Amino acid sequence: MIMLTEQAGVRMKEMLKAEETPNFGLRVYVEGGGCSGYQYGMAFEEAAGEEDLVFQQQGVTLFVDPYSQPMLAGTQIDYSDDLQHAGFSIKNPNAKSTCGCGSSFST
Repeated sequence: MIMLTEQAGVRMKEMLKAEETPNFGLRVYVEGGGCSGYQYGMAFEEAAGEEDLVFQQQGVTLFVDPYSQPMLAGTQIDYSDDLQHAGFSIKNPNAKSTCGCGSSFST
C-alpha cells in the first residue's frame, strides 16, 4: 500500500515519542483541495476507523481510509533533512501531475 522509507520511519517514531503518544498511528489521507485538485494529509491518531486499512511500516502503524486507498496505492513517504530541504516528501505513482510545492496532485 504505502511504503515509509527508513528515514521517514525514524522521524515518525521520534515525533510520536516527542508528543508522548508512542502508541498512536499515522493516518495518511487524501482530500479535495490544493492547486491541483487533491492534497495529502497526515495526522497522528490513537485508533483506526472501522473501515481503515491498518498496516505496519518501519515500526509505525499506518491508517488509510477507503476513499484514499486507491489514490495512495504504491506511494512512498520519505524524510530528508539537509541544506536544501527538511521535511517529508511523497512520491505517488498515481499522480498524473503535481503542483510546484509537491503537496497537491491530480489523477
